[in-house]
Amino acid sequence: VQLVESGGGSVQAGGSLKLTCLASGNPIRSHCVGWFRQVPGKEREGVASIDMDGRTTYLDSLKGRFTISKDNAKNTVYLQMNSLKFEDTGLYYCAAGDPANVWGQGTQVTVS
Repeated sequence: VQLVESGGGSVQAGGSLKLTCLASGNPIRSHCVGWFRQVPGKEREGVASIDMDGRTTYLDSLKGRFTISKDNAKNTVYLQMNSLKFEDTGLYYCAAGDPANVWGQGTQVTVS
């Protein structure tokens, strides 16, 4: 499977963005897919994941603000991010596998 992220950009604090992870090569319904982020000065951390059955997990600190979902027909996983904060700024990646072993190139999110 190959993954391509999009949807990042610059937004003011309190705003929203929706990230998209488009998969090709293999259907996402066969994989657990997660979103990760690399925040300046911190280690990469898992943000959310969705498994083959649609069960989701979240970083505790993000619950209620971020929502992961998928559309198997479009082979796409989404990350809806609301009430964005400055500290959400970073490079966001999607990855497939458990543990994650196929990564996209990332999409930058900047909150000012």
